[in-house]
Parts: sequence; structure tokens; C-alpha cells
Amino acid sequence: MLIAPAIAPVLEGNPAVSEILTTRRFLSTARELRRRRFPVTYNQHGGPTSALLTLAVGSPVRVCWARLQFQSFYNVRVPDPAEIFGRQEIHTVEDRIAHFYFTGLPRGPIPRAQVFPQPDAIAAVRKLLAEQGISAGQPYVVLRPGAATLTKQWPLDRFLELAHWLRDTYGLASVLDFGPDEAASAAAARGHAGFGVVVLASLGVRELIALISGARLFVGNDTGPTHIAAAVGCPAVAIFSATDPTIWGPWQVAHRVVEADARCDTCPPGRCYASERDRCILSVGTSRVQQACAALLESPPAAGRS
Repeated sequence: MLIAPAIAPVLEGNPAVSEILTTRRFLSTARELRRRRFPVTYNQHGGPTSALLTLAVGSPVRVCWARLQFQSFYNVRVPDPAEIFGRQEIHTVEDRIAHFYFTGLPRGPIPRAQVFPQPDAIAAVRKLLAEQGISAGQPYVVLRPGAATLTKQWPLDRFLELAHWLRDTYGLASVLDFGPDEAASAAAARGHAGFGVVVLASLGVRELIALISGARLFVGNDTGPTHIAAAVGCPAVAIFSATDPTIWGPWQVAHRVVEADARCDTCPPGRCYASERDRCILSVGTSRVQQACAALLESPPAAGRS
């Protein structure tokens, strides 16, 4: 599998992956791929750069969706997954596996994705948590307030309120995790965290996988870490506003989706025309997220919405 270096740890230790290749400069990546003479290339991304790399590989068989650009670069064009599955509502996992069904993979139940926390990363996270007052074996919840766009971000003060509720109601410590570009939010969270609430910032992907794998529960927006939670089998509460959970919700793991009263269908992807106080995701009250957490903590159900 060819993947960007920053997210390569999601494949680390996976027994189904024989080799992990990481992208470098375009020409050096293209030369290396062409040298390997792969007989088949599946483009699971579909953008311009991946299309050019697919062409550069020179495989006799080049597979991508028929609906995307650069169709002349591919000689196996996969029809819309709705045609393959015979229904309109298609999860993104099904969308990706459609490539393989179309080219001969026998159909069957699609299990959850898996990522594999590595022992050294687990040890590093345990040490970090111990330094913050969470001892080995102590149950904790991971909260991920960040998101790529404003439309997906449930407010930080509500995450903090949730953390205090989890502490007072269930005796659970909460770990608020922030990405490397969220220093200001992490600082604000530290200023209001209180007892039993730990703030971590700028964990690497390997450490993030280890952190979530040890959690009792995960709560986050529609982001990559939410899918990491699903892939390590951690029960998850996912807060949605700008995107459709039918397509992007956690896959094959005990979870609850909490949806905004109105989805951001009228705004362009990733942009919000509402004022800060009128964002659709603000319609998600803390009590609804608390109820979703309680449902998973007290009697883990199958997938559901709140």
C-alpha cells in the first residue's frame, strides 16, 4: 500500500499488508513505483496526484471509479457503488471495497477496519498518562474536540462540560487530545480542565492509536481519530453536523451518532456562512451527548443515533 508518511502508522503491524510504501517527491515516488512493475494498481484516492502516480506505475491493469476525472488513465472503470450494492445509501467503506468486488473479490460481510497499537507506543502513552495522574489500569475516556473545519467543531466548552460530567457521574478521567495545530485550544482547555481532566497536545499518530486503544470510550467530531476509535474497537460517540453519518459514521463498532438538528447542506463543503453563534453543530446540546455516552457506558448497544 502507498500512503502519505504522516498517516503510515495506521497500517503498522497489519498482517494483511505485506509492505508499506510512503510517498516522497513526485518523481522519485513515480520512479520507484515503476521500477517495481506492479501488475495491478488500485487508485483508492482518485485525485489528480494519485491519478498521475497510477499512470506512472505502468501497471497493465489500472483500477478506479468511473465517476472521477482522468478516466483515460484507467482501463478498469468501476461503476457507481450504488449499482454494485443495489441501493443508494453507501458507506465510504463499501465505496472503497467496490473496487475489489468489481474485480472479482467474493462478496461477504465487511468487518470493521483494524489498526494495531504497537507495544512501544503503548508503553510511551502509559508513561505519559502516569505523569498526568492516570495510573496503569485506571479507566479513562478520550475526547477529541478538534476537527478540520469550523462546521464540524462542537464547542470546546461543551467538551469540558462533558469531561466534568463523566468524572462526577462515572468516576472516569478524561483525556482531551489536540492536534499539532491546535495549541491555542489546548491552552484554553488546560485553563479550565480541573481535577480528573488531562490535556494532551501533538501526539504522533502511533501514540494516538495507543491512547485510544486503551480508552473506555471515545467522543469526537467527524474526524480521523473517530475512525481510529472504530478501528481499535473502542466504543465511540460521534458528533455530526456538516457530513452524512450514513456515509462517514463509525463502521462496525458499538457507537452512537449525535446529529445536529440541521445539516450544513446549504453551505459549500468545509465552509460555513452562518455566524459563529448560529453554526448548525451548536444545536447539539451537551445532554444529548451525555445520553449517548451513558448508553455505551452502561449497556453497550449496536450502532445507533441520538
